[in-house]
Amino acid sequence: MSGRLRVGVLASGRGTNLQALLDASSRPEYPAEIALVVADRERAPALERAASAGVPAALLDPKGFGDRAAYDAALTALLEQRGVGLVCLAGFMRILGPAFVRAWWGRLLNIHPSLLPAFPGLNAQRQALEHGVRVSGATVHFVDEGVDTGPIVLQAAVPVEPGDTEESLAARILVEEHRLYPEAVRLFAEGRLEIVGRRVLVKGDRR
Repeated sequence: MSGRLRVGVLASGRGTNLQALLDASSRPEYPAEIALVVADRERAPALERAASAGVPAALLDPKGFGDRAAYDAALTALLEQRGVGLVCLAGFMRILGPAFVRAWWGRLLNIHPSLLPAFPGLNAQRQALEHGVRVSGATVHFVDEGVDTGPIVLQAAVPVEPGDTEESLAARILVEEHRLYPEAVRLFAEGRLEIVGRRVLVKGDRR
């Protein structure tokens, strides 16, 4: 396991993208390992997923902190204690402060259920249906101080089918999310992502 990139995952809910990362990191040839899972909700299933995989996990409840800056400082301390080199947001519903984002710039990834820059923020699947688009999808991007505005790493298109509901569209997008996120982490771990302005360059595949 030594020599692999140590990844911290922040999650609030079901943790299905966390599970995709855990599954990927269980493979010996994968260049990253999940070193820590942090949840901000006591009953987040993500904590159970971490425990089942034998991965260290922590509950960091915002109620125990006076403000966002104090919470973010405690979060950074936890991640640094575990030697984390990349932070992945996996359904983490808490807004991170600008100091945290700056401290982890270029080492902080998020996954979003749309083809950004279309439909940022909450309820992306609903936004897609309300706008009547024929194609939606998933995006992995670096996090900046905006809302889903950071440089894009990978995207995958998902057709919007007649009769789709938020739930049916979300389920098909989730399949692509589970494929994209481990691939983005792999590229990062292999040193193949370079941020140039607002773009991400992916260096050639060495396999």
